[in-house]
Amino acid sequence: MKIHYISENNSVLNHFLGQIRNVNIQNDSMRFRRNIERIGEIMAYELSKALPYKNIDIQTPLGIKKTTEIASDIVLCPILRAGLPLHNGFLNYFDHAENSFVSACRFHPNNDDEFEILVEYQAISNLNNKTVLLLDPMLATGQSIVAVHEKLIQNATPAEFHIVVVIAAPEGVAFLEKKLPDNCHLWVAALDEKLNEKNYIVPGLGDAGDLAYGSKL
Repeated sequence: MKIHYISENNSVLNHFLGQIRNVNIQNDSMRFRRNIERIGEIMAYELSKALPYKNIDIQTPLGIKKTTEIASDIVLCPILRAGLPLHNGFLNYFDHAENSFVSACRFHPNNDDEFEILVEYQAISNLNNKTVLLLDPMLATGQSIVAVHEKLIQNATPAEFHIVVVIAAPEGVAFLEKKLPDNCHLWVAALDEKLNEKNYIVPGLGDAGDLAYGSKL
């Protein structure tokens, strides 16, 4: 798996990453969603550099201009619900993309720290020979992303597969490297220190879904 860390050099990306972490700012849910969306726009631009392009001729009012355009069919797939603001940012840039949606959540059968991943709601388009972008703000253990990846390729063979996360833990990155094929790409805005005993990212930002849309039962 090829990994791309895109916040190593200072840019406005780090400004928005700081705001989604800041306890004095992040509780404004509208601002939190918008900042995740803006991070998505920046990550979409960076990812676009790795996509295949083709040469085309454009008719302008005064002549013909040779240029390029994206050559692949793109499918955006956010993991519900936390992935929706990130999806909005990518859709702002890849407005021609198809869209698929999958839900995944931690299920604690014994009401303790042990959990399994439930992949439930699915609305998946035809992914064959397309470039799939799987979007999820947080990469903690990596189990949700692996479970969704397995679901998406169950009946399809994408041409390319890109995973996009805003904040990642080293343990989650290592898990994806172990479980996913070599031709996958992982795009990370920020790599954090570790997971705690409850498998939450430290220092992280809390629960992205709750911050974006309110607490859940």
